[in-house]
Amino acid sequence: MSELHVESPLSHVAAPQGLAIGLREMTGRGMIDLRGGAGDAAFMAAAKDVLGAALPTQPRTSVSWGDIKALWLSIDQWLILCPGGRTAELLAALRTALAGIHSLAVDVSDMRAVIRLEGEGSREILMKGSSLDLIDGSYGPGAVRRMRFAEIAALLHVVDDNIFDVYVFRSYADYAWEFLLATAREPAKIRLFGRQAAPV
Repeated sequence: MSELHVESPLSHVAAPQGLAIGLREMTGRGMIDLRGGAGDAAFMAAAKDVLGAALPTQPRTSVSWGDIKALWLSIDQWLILCPGGRTAELLAALRTALAGIHSLAVDVSDMRAVIRLEGEGSREILMKGSSLDLIDGSYGPGAVRRMRFAEIAALLHVVDDNIFDVYVFRSYADYAWEFLLATAREPAKIRLFGRQAAPV
């Protein structure tokens, strides 16, 4: 009997060199697409019982507790993040708690690639591929935003001031990675304000 082989979308890429920021794939992350009515008290209570904290209801926000995070995606959708080894257990617990409640919980861990940008200048690099104004005060730690990045659908999670996770569909992982390699190169480094260095 064959064994299940799990491989991350970017497992074949080499460690990047010569970049102005840190760039790496985040692997081993479990993801559960959770849907239900934010106005449904039974749904919200059941989810809280399993996850340990209330789902965020404010648009473009997230909450964290322990090794679990919940990212707000829409008025009736959240992306639940957890260590990959806990996904099946957490999914089973959610489905049990939500039995009989209008809802949906699906393991989507293999659906997306997660690329992390770290370091000063990460915001500038992200803005090369997006129309978002990431220097706006609303993009602080915990912020979540669906966006069009380099002409593809993506999800941005601001982990910390200079740490960003970009989620893209698996089929676009290589494209997104190559775009970031090109725009994050040290010679392509830019500053938002102040006098720019003259090109060599």
